[in-house]
Amino acid sequence: MYSPSGAVRDKAAFQRAIRRLQAMGHEVEVDADALSSYQRFAGDDATRIAAIERAAASGADVALISRGGYGLSRILPGINYQAVARAIEQGTHFVGLSDFTAFQNALLAQTGAISWAGPALLADFGPKDGVDDIMLDCFEDLLHGYGEGAGWRMPKQPEGVVPDDFYVEGGATLWGSNLAVLVSLLGTPYFPQVEGGILFLEDVGEHPYRIERMLTQLLHAGVLARQKAIVFGQFTEFKLTSHDKGYKLQSVIDWLRAQLAIPVLQGLPYGHVPTKVLLPVGAPVSLSVEGRDALIYWGHVA
Repeated sequence: MYSPSGAVRDKAAFQRAIRRLQAMGHEVEVDADALSSYQRFAGDDATRIAAIERAAASGADVALISRGGYGLSRILPGINYQAVARAIEQGTHFVGLSDFTAFQNALLAQTGAISWAGPALLADFGPKDGVDDIMLDCFEDLLHGYGEGAGWRMPKQPEGVVPDDFYVEGGATLWGSNLAVLVSLLGTPYFPQVEGGILFLEDVGEHPYRIERMLTQLLHAGVLARQKAIVFGQFTEFKLTSHDKGYKLQSVIDWLRAQLAIPVLQGLPYGHVPTKVLLPVGAPVSLSVEGRDALIYWGHVA
């Protein structure tokens, strides 16, 4: 467990999470600087780069981030991506979400290596009221090499909005994750150039008009039209105002669908929510839709 982004402020949640993982039978190795603090970060830039290097050299089954926040974007040029890719080849799964999106997509752009969009230590293993069963099952599947897909039931939509039967054959690269972080990489060497992929997106605390603005940037840059499908995860913790006059997240999705000739799906159980699946960022996947039932699936990912 290491801290490449924001500083850990909730030490009680940190300790609860460690104890929970240990109670589940896991040996937990805590990085030497996991609780370091510099300004809002978990140590200065050099400290956090060194933490990533230690995670890559650890030989652990899972390198799990303590939390997201902010901090990875500013250290992307200093990361040894080849060392991380070698660690992944040797069996270490790099897992996280939110700010971790910067690391994941940079890794994909630089090496093509696969990482995992999934839980973070504090948010997912540290809550007082326990751990979400679906997240936990997906995490255990990853550890044991069982996980090969993620299915969900999409919200009801007007007829014809989403094809009743839709299939993307294996070979479509799964990529994306946090929308705001992903858009911040556009135009840099750390933005993956994915053609014919499955782009999944989520965010937290972003008003729908900001979500639309970021999607518009990806649209105008030609990124969205090059994909085979866009999959919306969970967009949470925003507040509409009287000024919106009926403009909401669904308005954004409806508008986006009108701009694209590819399916735009909703309801993926992933994001800043307790119930989340784990997804292999950079892996070739298949996608199928039958009515409201959707499934992203992949072969064994080492």
